[in-house]
Amino acid sequence: MDLALTLPSFVAGTDRAMTLEWCRRIDDGPFSSIAVGERTAFHSHEMVSTLAFAAAATERVRIIATIAVLPTHDTVRIAKQAATIDVLSDGRFTLGVGVGGREQDYDALSTPFRRRFDRLDEQVDQMKRIWLGEEVIDGVPCIGPAPVQQGGPPLWTASMGPKSLARSAKWADGLAGFSLGPDADEVAGTFAAVRGAWSDAGRETKPFLTTSSWFALGPDAKQRLHTYASEYLSTFGPKAAAAMADLCSLSEPGVLKERMVALEAAGCQEFILVPTTNDPSEIDRLLDAIA
Repeated sequence: MDLALTLPSFVAGTDRAMTLEWCRRIDDGPFSSIAVGERTAFHSHEMVSTLAFAAAATERVRIIATIAVLPTHDTVRIAKQAATIDVLSDGRFTLGVGVGGREQDYDALSTPFRRRFDRLDEQVDQMKRIWLGEEVIDGVPCIGPAPVQQGGPPLWTASMGPKSLARSAKWADGLAGFSLGPDADEVAGTFAAVRGAWSDAGRETKPFLTTSSWFALGPDAKQRLHTYASEYLSTFGPKAAAAMADLCSLSEPGVLKERMVALEAAGCQEFILVPTTNDPSEIDRLLDAIA
């Protein structure tokens, strides 16, 4: 199982120097990928800009969007942005897509929350056609640049419900999952559902299976993890946010290592850790924990 790290772009106060150091430390370390998430109605950095920064600041690791809330984006623009990041990273980009779960992000961008699942399928189809160099708008010439990866960056779906998973199994290359615990049994069940959806869709290739979790190490790690998760989930109300934050367990080195072993046994191919601090010394604590 590969291990990836998300940039601390959701942690308030993260600046250029911190972001650059995280990029370089991750690229120089044993990690497989750098991931960047997306929220609009939040204090996080803008996703596409951060992905481009990471592409320019690294040489080795893959660059992953986990995930772009696709229906909030103009399809042509994000297809062009994704192709550009693929060029700037020399073919190291993976685009995770989904519909998100927060109506505030849609409101902030004046995009409709209704029909978001239908629009996601339509957008994916149009993006793929753009990356193949096809004309998608009458009278408008082909929209470049051409991606380095043939056919465009791999697409991961964040869909985990039966209906949305059945739809995305027709076009996705893998799963961008998330587990609060993480709970290996829950993750194994999700992976089984994904494999089943791929089979039902007649896919010959197997899905690439990933999951993500928040973590915290060092002084006051348990409290920091709970506070971060509660704030992030506050849109669901204080009681629900606190209850979900209680499920987060990656605040001790031994627990982290134990859960990683369990996730690998569950079939996870890449585990993406999401930091709750922008302090680069968290990377040192993580390296000690997994040694």
